[in-house]
Amino acid sequence: MSAPASSNRPLSPHLQVYKPQLTSILSITHRMTGVALSVGTLLLVYWLIAAATGPEAFATAQGLIGSPIGYLALFGWTIALFYHLSNGIRHLGWDAGYGFDLPTVYKTGYAVLAATGGLTVLAWVVGLALQS
Repeated sequence: MSAPASSNRPLSPHLQVYKPQLTSILSITHRMTGVALSVGTLLLVYWLIAAATGPEAFATAQGLIGSPIGYLALFGWTIALFYHLSNGIRHLGWDAGYGFDLPTVYKTGYAVLAATGGLTVLAWVVGLALQS
C-alpha cells in the first residue's frame, strides 16, 4: 500500500499552477466558442420557428434580432463561428500528425486569430453591403 498524498499539493494541474500560454488560451477559447455556438443556434431556431408561425411572430423575431443587442449577439456568434471553424481546421492537421513542433503550434495559433478577425470582418462587410 502506498503512502497518502501530501495534502498541500494539488492532485492535478490547474489554472492556478500554470502561467497562461497561447496554447492554453486557444484551447479554453475553443471550448467556450463551442458552447457559444450552441446557445447562438437557439436564436436561429427561434427565428426559424417564428418564420413558420406567421408574420406577427416573425416581425417580433426580426425586431429582436435587428435591435442593437441582437446585432451584438450576431456579431459575437460570428466571431465564435469563425474561431471554432479555424481552430477546428488546425485540430484536423494535428489529428493527421502535423504541426506539433512548438514554432508551428504558435504560428498556426496566430493564424487562427488572424483568420477569425479577417473572416468576421469580411462576413459583416459583405452582409451589410448586401443589406443596403
